Amino acid sequence: MYRRLSAILFPVMTLFFIGSIYWGYQEHQEKNSILIKAENQYQRAFHDLSYHMDQLHRELGNTLAVNSTSQAFHRKGLVNVWRLTSEAQNEINQLPLTLLPFSQTEEFLSKIANFSYKTSVRDLSKKPLSPAEFKTLKSLYQDSDDISKSLYGVQDKVIANNLRWMDVEAALATEKSTLDNTIIDGFKTVDKKVSEYPEINWGPSVASMYEKRTVKMLAGKKSTPDDIKRLAAKFLKLNDTKGIRVVENGKGTEYESYSATYQENGADNPIELDYTKRGAQLIWYQNPRTVGKAILSVDTAKQKAADFLARHGYPGMKAITYNKDDSTAVFTYITNQNGVLIYPEKLTVKIALDNGEPVSLQAADYVYEHHKRNLPKPKLMSADARAALNPDFKVKKEQMSLIKNDMGEEVLCYEFIGSINGGLYKIYVNAESGVEESIEQMPA
Repeated sequence: MYRRLSAILFPVMTLFFIGSIYWGYQEHQEKNSILIKAENQYQRAFHDLSYHMDQLHRELGNTLAVNSTSQAFHRKGLVNVWRLTSEAQNEINQLPLTLLPFSQTEEFLSKIANFSYKTSVRDLSKKPLSPAEFKTLKSLYQDSDDISKSLYGVQDKVIANNLRWMDVEAALATEKSTLDNTIIDGFKTVDKKVSEYPEINWGPSVASMYEKRTVKMLAGKKSTPDDIKRLAAKFLKLNDTKGIRVVENGKGTEYESYSATYQENGADNPIELDYTKRGAQLIWYQNPRTVGKAILSVDTAKQKAADFLARHGYPGMKAITYNKDDSTAVFTYITNQNGVLIYPEKLTVKIALDNGEPVSLQAADYVYEHHKRNLPKPKLMSADARAALNPDFKVKKEQMSLIKNDMGEEVLCYEFIGSINGGLYKIYVNAESGVEESIEQMPA
C-alpha cells in the first residue's frame, strides 16, 4: 500500500516542485524586467536633463550674441529657452526626487520658463528687451552654465562607477539620509548652489506670479475671535454666538486667518467658515449637509444665488457659468462695474436643489482682487475690434470685459461670444491694440 501511494505521490510532488521552481523563476524574471525598465527610464531622463540644461545654456548665449535690435531672433531664442526649460522640468518630474530637497532648482527653472515665455509673447518690435532684461539674461546664462557643469559632473560619476537610480529610490524611500550616495549628494550640491545665486530681477510680470496672498494685501483693522463669532452668527442667521467655535490660523505670520465652526442639532458635520484676520472678510463657507432630491430648476437656483450674494454684500455680480449635478448647481460670478465684467474678481456659489439653500461659497479671488478701478475708455470702436476676428466667426453676443493677459496685466477687451467650426467660443480682443488676448472654448 505504501509503495503504491509513494509511486503515485512522488511524481505528483515532483511536478509540483518543478512547477514552483519554474513559477518562481518566471516571477524573478518579470521582476527583473520591471526593475531594468524603470532603471532605463531613470537613466534616460537624467541624461536628457543634462543634455537639455547644456542646450539651455547655449540658447541663452545665442540670444545674447546677436545685436540688441534683432527682435526676431530674440523672440526665436526666448521661445527655444522656454521649450528647453519645459523639457528639463518634465525630466526632473520623471526622476525619483520627490523626497530629495531639489525645490530651489525647480523654482529657478520655473522662473526661467515664465520669464522667457512672457517676454517672447509680447510685441518686441514695439517693446524690445530692456537693459534690465538683458542683465537678467546674462545672469541666467552664467547660472545655467554652472548648473549644466554640475549635472555633467554627476553624470560622469554615474557612468564611471556604473551607479543605479534604483539605489537612489530605495535610499530615499527608506529615509537613509546618511547613506553615501553619489547621485543624491550631487543633486543636493546643485540645489545648494542655486539657493546661493544672487537675487535676479525677473520683472513685474513674473514676480506677480509668485506673489503670495497675505494679510498685507488687505485693508481694514485686525479682527478678534469675538468679531468673527458675531459675523458668523449673523451669516448663519443665529440669535447669538453660542455654539460657534473659532480658531486662529498662522498666528504671527503673514497668513493670519480665522476658522469658525458651528454644529447644528442633528448634523453629522459642522458648518465651516474662514475669515481673513485683517478686515474680517469671508473667504470660504461650507455646509456639508446631505442634499435631498432635486426639485428646483437651474433658473430658480440662479435667482437664489443672486439673492444670497446681494444679502451678504456682493453687489453688481453677474453669473457667467454654471455646473449642475444630481443635487446641486454651482454658479461662477464676477463683478460688473459700469457695464464692464471684471474677471479677476471671481467667486463661486453652490446651491442645493432640494430647497435653494446656499451650501458653499468660495470668495478668495474676490476678496484679494476687489477694488474700485479707474477703467480706461476703449480706443477702438466695436467694428475695429470685430475686424480682428476670423471672418467665419459668427458673433452672437458682445460685451466689455477686463481680464488678465499672458503678462499678468489687466487689459480692457471686447468680449465676443460666437461659433466657428461647430464650437462655441469666447474671444477677447484688446480694446486698445486690437490684439486677440485670449480665446476660450465654451460648453455647447
